[in-house]
Amino acid sequence: MNVLQYESDVWKTADLLIGAGIKQSDFPKFMMPFFGLLMVESRLLRESKILLKDYGVASVSEFSKKELEDYLEEFEDLNLGYNEYVIKHNKTLKSICKNDSTFKLDFDAYLEAYDAETKGLLGVNAGNEDEKFLNVSGIVGQLKKKKILFAFAKAWSEIDLEPFNNSEITTLEEHIKRKWADISAETAGEQYTPDDIIALIAEIITSKIDDNNRFLTIYDPTCGGGNMLFGTEERINNIYPNRLTATYGEDWNDTLYALAKIESRFRKDSHIKYGNSLTGLKFSDKRFDVIVANPPYGIPWDGYKKDILNDQTNRFKALPSISDGQMLFAQHIVSQLDDDNGLAVVVHNGASIFSGDAGSGEDSIRNYLFNQDWVEALIQLPKDEFFNTNIHTYLWVINKNKSAERKNKVILIDASGLFTMLKKSKGKKRREIIEEDRKRIVDELTNFENTDISKVFEKWYFYYNKQFIQLTNVDEDGKAIEMPLIKNRQGEKVPAKSIKLKPLKIEQTAENDTTTITDFVITEFDKSKYVNLRAYFDEAIKPMINNLDYKEEDLKVFTENPIYWYDSEKETLIKEENGKQTALGCGKIVMKASFKKATKTKDASINITCELTPDTEKDYEIIPYSPNEVKNEQNIVDFMATYITRPFEYLDRLTGVEINFNKVFYQPEQLRPVTNILEDLDQLETALKDLENQLSL
Repeated sequence: MNVLQYESDVWKTADLLIGAGIKQSDFPKFMMPFFGLLMVESRLLRESKILLKDYGVASVSEFSKKELEDYLEEFEDLNLGYNEYVIKHNKTLKSICKNDSTFKLDFDAYLEAYDAETKGLLGVNAGNEDEKFLNVSGIVGQLKKKKILFAFAKAWSEIDLEPFNNSEITTLEEHIKRKWADISAETAGEQYTPDDIIALIAEIITSKIDDNNRFLTIYDPTCGGGNMLFGTEERINNIYPNRLTATYGEDWNDTLYALAKIESRFRKDSHIKYGNSLTGLKFSDKRFDVIVANPPYGIPWDGYKKDILNDQTNRFKALPSISDGQMLFAQHIVSQLDDDNGLAVVVHNGASIFSGDAGSGEDSIRNYLFNQDWVEALIQLPKDEFFNTNIHTYLWVINKNKSAERKNKVILIDASGLFTMLKKSKGKKRREIIEEDRKRIVDELTNFENTDISKVFEKWYFYYNKQFIQLTNVDEDGKAIEMPLIKNRQGEKVPAKSIKLKPLKIEQTAENDTTTITDFVITEFDKSKYVNLRAYFDEAIKPMINNLDYKEEDLKVFTENPIYWYDSEKETLIKEENGKQTALGCGKIVMKASFKKATKTKDASINITCELTPDTEKDYEIIPYSPNEVKNEQNIVDFMATYITRPFEYLDRLTGVEINFNKVFYQPEQLRPVTNILEDLDQLETALKDLENQLSL
């Protein structure tokens, strides 16, 4: 059986919502509560049949009164949830919907018959202050107003989820969300993990753990409806049936948490908590053997920025851009991973491997993960693999127990070409990784060797130096203006930062408009135009100084003897003294205007100054990194000697980490031989001549 056989039934419910004037982006809000009802009911029915089989009967009708009491008591003790209508009276949603005249009373009783915890998850009778989760009561009220409650419930009752496991049920859930939730901007960043990716993640994990009967804890900090968490556990149990497992999950999407929690109640040793794992930390006392996750990406975290900044757990070594919190989850994951045997496989988008410059939050987080030597593999997945995005995604394989031969090494696996096209697209998912290709990926990781799709590197390969420098520009003769030497505070002779001039006049003509400055300490102003000296400074003097351009040759600074200007053709400052012109070298004429407030002894004034300075600019160079400090320094010196021709000074240096799949796996396009191209041109020319001849007839 295929759960998607009920796709048409879901469409029937959609038709009812359309007819009632409900906008499509709200469809999941109406559908998921009924989906949750069916999920709970199917699980109760399944467990009921298992228990009935233990009693040796096919139906509760075969029990005596005492046997029925014992059976019901034992069922409630299982702590799976309870509904007297379903378990005792065998009344399901489908049977309730057979009679429209009694439906209202039966449906209300059906909802009220659930145990307190299940009613809380379903949102039955949730008050204004309560978490509504699936919000059944709220949705039922709206459907009543639209007069489609019975028809809507009846359409859902035709769907039988009892034969299906969690993974299969979640496929239908994804169908509902994918069909309509993507219309709403509220779902940005929600990436439902398809079953083939879950299978790949589970197969990677099982390839790296032993069948040693040791208890295994599995955690998903963004578990959604639990598909990845429970799907991974099921696959581990199938391969290693002797290993006992426990699952732990967190999510703060009301609907998805409720669905995961409902499922967890029917699984052994499963613990699902409600909340944001970045702020709530529901499992602070635990460290997990295995972590799987597909955290949201491209989602801002400004809504809980205060909590992150005030976090006392020391999880967050650096903070990423406020616009994308996925690398916060990466840090949370490694903090929850067992220090001795922890293994994580996490889905991220491309921003995780290259976003952020050296020293940025994202880069600092990558630095942290690589410095700790926890990154074992990065696997590039095919595009068009997820239901509502067609971007490249990557699996980060984090291993806190690397084998000796893998220490300080990382393997890149380019699995972008390992896919099979789907016969029918599922949203934006057009491709899937079939079993054969998944095995290839796992084998590449296991063998840890260079192949056509795998490259093994020392982890230092991904590091780089970002060396900041201050360049001094030079003129056409390679000369920069020289600064006089002065003594610093330590008594050392160092170049002055500028040569201060004492101008008598500054003059510049632009478009027949001459600006002349002869007053360099101004205390007077036209009181008919300006309210005070400060206004004169802001409105007239500052704009005038800002408009002066020393690179225009008609700007000249007159001092008592020399005249200074800038020769833009030779890119040098000229000093003219007694008719003799001297090239000083590349530099700048810097004019400044400042406002001095009045003091007890001096009136307020505007001061205009002029000075000569070197023409400098800040730049940086990206230079290969070496973990050997001496060699790393030499790399930088050699690089500068080879590529930097202007005078410079070293400034700060940062060490970045970036992973570039395109660079590693780049395949240059094979160009056709010139002879073939010429042959094609000859054929085209012949064809054109034939065409001309035909037209001339």
